[in-house]
Amino acid sequence: MHPDPDALASSIGLRALIRHALPDHDVTVAIKGTFGGGLNKGFAQLSNLELATWDDARLPDFDAIVLTDVQPNFAYSPLPAGVMPLAIVDHHRSRGRRPKVPFCDIRTDVGAAASIVFGYLMELDVPIDPTLAATLLYAIETDLSGAAGQPGELDNIALSSLTLRADPRKLYQMRHSPLPQAYFATMQRGLASAMLAPPVLATHLGEVETPEMPAVIADSLLRLDGIDWVLATAIHNGRFVLSLRTHSKGNAGELIRSLVDRLGEGGGHRTKAGGFIRPERARSIDAICKLLRTRLAHAVNLPADVRFTRLISAPVSD
Repeated sequence: MHPDPDALASSIGLRALIRHALPDHDVTVAIKGTFGGGLNKGFAQLSNLELATWDDARLPDFDAIVLTDVQPNFAYSPLPAGVMPLAIVDHHRSRGRRPKVPFCDIRTDVGAAASIVFGYLMELDVPIDPTLAATLLYAIETDLSGAAGQPGELDNIALSSLTLRADPRKLYQMRHSPLPQAYFATMQRGLASAMLAPPVLATHLGEVETPEMPAVIADSLLRLDGIDWVLATAIHNGRFVLSLRTHSKGNAGELIRSLVDRLGEGGGHRTKAGGFIRPERARSIDAICKLLRTRLAHAVNLPADVRFTRLISAPVSD
């Protein structure tokens, strides 16, 4: 649900693999939620996504369902309750026991699901055309770029191999696609509302058009000198969403679950994580933001009386 480039690229790569192995079968890639706005616009336009409209009622018509970059018990799984996939390809930590499905490849030491799919393509000698190579490469780059994600051995092999295969023009356009005005307006709100108590920074973006924006802003603000933790929050389609980034020795995936304890759900990797607060648990925006700042400060062992100050002071009137 609301897939990022890694989720889509790994799906597109698996579609190429299955079409190669079973040329007489139909393979459909579908998503729930939105994709394509903001930073991902160029990626969506330049990749051969061929996305179908998601329809829960049609799921029983398929011989098999494959989930990529997500697991059935995750908050952002697109599958309705009671529907299990045939296969899962993911790089996130499972919550509790691993899902019991016929094929389950979950590798938490790999930085992107697209790297795992790249490994399948190479092992089975499936041709990777320049557009698919650019799609996989961009997805791996973006998943590793957040909060200085550390590539694993397979990621490094994928990055070097796909660089030689990728369409350079398409890859450049994906990396440098034009950004809408809303992107810069959101960035301005993020800077104006940013509160910090080093090594922690928290900001609220208000209403955002695409669910990717908290993560994008958090990645940017993590570059601030003296800051090791960034929490960016926003409202998307009525839902309060969070993105947490770090380059410290802590674990963002574990910490975000403590931030939304009894309020919502969250999870992720060591350096980056995301979550949401359930609407029925939502208080006023100011109250939620203050509570989250307090929980984050406590989690990283800041003094109980720590005070947050604004990153940017209010402008002085002429």
